[in-house]
Amino acid sequence: MRSLSILFWRRLAPALIVLGLAGLLAWGLRAPALLVDVERAYLGHLEQGFSAEGRTQVMERYRLFAPLSGELRRLELEVGDWVEAGEVVARLDALGAPVLDTRILREARARIAAAGEALRAAEAGVEAAQAAQIFRGAERERLGALHARGLAARAELDSAEHEARQAAAGLREAQAHAEAARANLEAARAFLEPAGAQNPDLSGVVELRAPAAGQVLARFVESRQVVAAGEALMEIGDPGQLEVAIDVLSSDAVRLAPGMRVWFERWGGEGELEGRLRRIEPHAFTKVSALGVEEQRVWVIADFVGSPERRARLGDGYRLDARFVLWEGDKRLLVPSSALLRRADEGRGAGWSLFVLEQGRARERTVVPGRRAALESEISAGLAPGAVVIVHPPRELADGMRVRARRPPGATSN
Repeated sequence: MRSLSILFWRRLAPALIVLGLAGLLAWGLRAPALLVDVERAYLGHLEQGFSAEGRTQVMERYRLFAPLSGELRRLELEVGDWVEAGEVVARLDALGAPVLDTRILREARARIAAAGEALRAAEAGVEAAQAAQIFRGAERERLGALHARGLAARAELDSAEHEARQAAAGLREAQAHAEAARANLEAARAFLEPAGAQNPDLSGVVELRAPAAGQVLARFVESRQVVAAGEALMEIGDPGQLEVAIDVLSSDAVRLAPGMRVWFERWGGEGELEGRLRRIEPHAFTKVSALGVEEQRVWVIADFVGSPERRARLGDGYRLDARFVLWEGDKRLLVPSSALLRRADEGRGAGWSLFVLEQGRARERTVVPGRRAALESEISAGLAPGAVVIVHPPRELADGMRVRARRPPGATSN
């Protein structure tokens, strides 16, 4: 019996050794597990929206212009200085007469002399017209008395009355010529006189006052200089009353509505600032993007919500990013959007799927996605919370393939 056992092991041992070596060789030659990135599905908050760049601006800003041409005195106010409503912020001096050369001066004096002679001639014409009116009036009175006694014909009386009316009209015409000549003389003299010499009111200083309380936002001139009528001098506004102007694509603007929530990010301070959309401009404008593409964009205006102390360091024209919330929901089963695969398999039909990591192998699951955000997507059916999903699945990944997580999934469950 012992001899049979020895004979059996002598014959079986080589076969067992060969099988063992073959198994070790197969184990060594098998494909290694595919390295993949994984994340854990979790219940969380989901938002749908988009972001755009905006800038702050003062709600009520006032730009001051020169009311007339004159010499502006040096502005004493600096940018950032506070002014009260009605406070004098700038002073304008009337311009003096221009410096004249000899030729222009002689021409001006000649015009004055000519205007004086014309005035004297017009005044003489007035005296002659007055004398003619007196004579024609007396003649009419004399003929009227004779006609009443039957000593003068009616035709003579009518002729005298007509000549009296002509004399009165001639007097009025002569007086009008005299007034015109007097005005021409004044205009000729004014050319040689400094501004305001004839009218003391014009020689005073024009004072510009602040239309409302606020800070000086900008100065367009500084030193004493001559400015033209209508030239901008400065801007005044209250930087404590800020709004945000954001230009968005017209295709995004149609999805917005007044009252929507807006979150302001990357504004320079900690956390986010809350806002509400107030107005959507009705007119779009064309803007060329950084890539050289023409885009139709729309200005939308939003207001800050919450304590002003948090945004106290913000000023006029500051940059920030606005995130518009179109939809939001809590306790949604979320996975990274990069885990979803569009399936177009004829056997199973079109749909969505993803891979989950189970016991070292990739298992494909058919899922029903819900709403989507930029980085995360909601799963309505086909997946349970806590499942480990493979993100950015490689092209060669297939159902049942051995995989190994490159790093453990983050514990992101809420």
